[in-house]
Order: sequence, then C-alpha cells, then structure tokens
Amino acid sequence: MTGTLFLVGVGPGDPELLTLKAARTIGAAPVVAFPRTESGATMALDIARAHVSAEAKLEPVGIDMTARTEAGGFASKEAAYSGAAATLADHLAAGRDVAFLCEGDPLFYGSAIYLGAELRDRFDVRVVPGITSMLAGAAAVPLPLVARDDSLTVLTGTADDAVLEPRLAAPGAVAVLKVGRHFDRLAALFERTGRAPRTHLLERIGAPDQRIVPLRAAGAGAKPYFSLLLCPAGAEPWQP
Repeated sequence: MTGTLFLVGVGPGDPELLTLKAARTIGAAPVVAFPRTESGATMALDIARAHVSAEAKLEPVGIDMTARTEAGGFASKEAAYSGAAATLADHLAAGRDVAFLCEGDPLFYGSAIYLGAELRDRFDVRVVPGITSMLAGAAAVPLPLVARDDSLTVLTGTADDAVLEPRLAAPGAVAVLKVGRHFDRLAALFERTGRAPRTHLLERIGAPDQRIVPLRAAGAGAKPYFSLLLCPAGAEPWQP
C-alpha cells in the first residue's frame, strides 16, 4: 500500500493560525517536507515546528529562483520541483505518508501546487486548507474586504501595468500580492486609479515584525517579499 501526500496549509506566519486538522496531520506524518529558500529560510517549518513529531523525517525542498527561461519560467525552479517530487515519491511508494507544508493555503499561489501536479496521478493527494495572508491581513487591520454584492479581485504585483490598471480602475475590492520590489510602480497605479486613500500595505502578516500602514504612509522603495496591498470595495460599512 502506498502512502498519502498531504498538502498542508500552515497560514501566513502566526503558529496559532494553524487549523486543528493541519496540526493533527503534521503530527501524524512520518515524513514532513517543506520549502527552503536559497538563503536557508524555512518559514513553513518554523510556523509548524511545534507539531512535528520528533521521529519524523524532515525533507527540505530547495527552490532556486535565479535561472529564468525564455518562456518566463525558472528552469532551476522547475527542475527542483521535479527532483522534490521524485524524493517524495520514494517515501510514498514505500508506504510512508508525507505532509508537505505550505505557507498560507496550498492552492493559493502555493508551491504545493506543482508537487501535487507531479504526483496526483500516481498517489493519493489530499489538501488541508490554510488561512491566506489576504484574509489574515484583512483581520489584522481590521478591514472588511467585501459585503453584500461586492466583488473581490486578486492580482499579483509582478503583472504588467497594462494588466493591472484596468482591473484596479474597476469596481470592487482588490488584493495585490507579491508586492516586494514592485511597490513604487504599484503605488503609482493605485494613485492613478483613485484607490490610494483606501489602501493599506501589509508586511509579514502574522510574524512578530508585521507592519500595517496606509499606502500613502508606507514610504518609497522595495518592500519585503511577504507584502500585499488591500483595498476594500467601498467606504461602507466599516472603515479602519
């Protein structure tokens, strides 16, 4: 009998935002895998560490984000996911369950998406959802994003202005993820579309050094990788 791959969302940073199901799944897993950045950071493991069994085998998944392909992807990143999938497949084929930890939610811009795609045809893959930075951030402000008939648009700061500007100009709430080094360009877009007065910048939500400020008070320059912009649909019914 083969093992089961659990893609486990651990939330945006606060260990207390893990769900009970996530904690139980992590604690029962004989193998715990997690992303590890080029600098050695292991954020997902750090969030969930208290629930990892002392007997669990730890499998870091290192992703190099430097070798961009002509198609716009990352050759080394894609190779790393394939290599990680092969390592996890060995555990699963031997009958060992694997919990792969993912910041936020596994299927919301999560690295778990790529591992699941590689392995779901051969093994049982299950998803344990987690709280996203967008929702944890709205709670931290606090800022109701949508109410009644409002809509919500989720964008990434890496997109071109030609993609972002018309969507920012449209009605409804907006969340922009992957702000980082794109902050100054994004701030200008929010000004041009009239959203700046209602927008907040949120950095490292759930971490001890989280920062929440109005967009216009954020200051110029690149922001941390884990940053997002939130703008509600309108002035009603609640303003922070």
